[in-house]
Amino acid sequence: MEVQMNKHKLIRNRGASILVLLIVLSLCLFSCETVQPVAEVATQIGVMSGKIDEQEAGNIKKTVDSLSKTFEDITPEQEYYLGRSVAANILSQYKPYDNKQLTHYLNLIGKACSLVSTRPETFGGYHVLALDSDEINAFAAPGGLIFLTKGLLRCCKTEDEIAAVIAHEIAHVQFKHGLQAIRQERVTHFLTAILEEALQDQLQDNKELTDLFEGSIKDITTTLITNGYSQSQEFRADQGAMVILGKLGYSQGALISVLQNMRQRLTPDKHDFNKTHPKPESRIAEISKSYSVSGLYTINSARQKRFLEQAKNNL
Repeated sequence: MEVQMNKHKLIRNRGASILVLLIVLSLCLFSCETVQPVAEVATQIGVMSGKIDEQEAGNIKKTVDSLSKTFEDITPEQEYYLGRSVAANILSQYKPYDNKQLTHYLNLIGKACSLVSTRPETFGGYHVLALDSDEINAFAAPGGLIFLTKGLLRCCKTEDEIAAVIAHEIAHVQFKHGLQAIRQERVTHFLTAILEEALQDQLQDNKELTDLFEGSIKDITTTLITNGYSQSQEFRADQGAMVILGKLGYSQGALISVLQNMRQRLTPDKHDFNKTHPKPESRIAEISKSYSVSGLYTINSARQKRFLEQAKNNL
């Protein structure tokens, strides 16, 4: 009889876990406003069918409420402070390049790019900072804090190419890829926990499920430095960069050119763009589907004079 009770308990427990998974899927597909009534109806059906009891229904509601908070809109102010915390984590791993002239130059270009983007203003504004590293890499924290390594800047042969790199990072901010990364990581951890719960004796309201929705800063820092954005997000940021360059009068071919330069300089085993971005040739091929441009373009003499002065004295 005890075996039958344990078997019945396991079946009910799995039913509860499956029910939560179905609710999570609805959360991914629909808005938070839709998910709350879906969860309520689903748990009622679960209780009536004997798949779960009242206590389990209450635990499911608490769990879904916690997950729902992950999808609530983050205010611009919250995004700003989140971005500052992420930036602090980046600067704990990379030394900032203390060069006022270069910083001013990069921020002039960054300001121009941001003004023609679909998100010209953020709570704390856009800020660009060079990192004193030979690694070829760049990061865009939520809220508009952008970091470019000296190694990446040395891949740029013109001001247009620096603008292309900055425009790509601003596109990440305008599309809120950092915040999307947080949500994706939270859902991944949540689903993993639910699947683990399916193998346990009972579905309970434990502290671990609540803790899954903390650590957003760690999530986005890991995404930026270790894993990188998804391939589709990188491709979309390239498309956004092309629009920004076109609006400003910079050559769109500059993005192709800097990717070609990076392809020649990247080392397969180093932790840089190779680890956190799609291969340059893949990005070039994706850009070419929408734009008929090459890495060859006319160089503006006034812009090139500004660029060469910075490259000679500061890079």
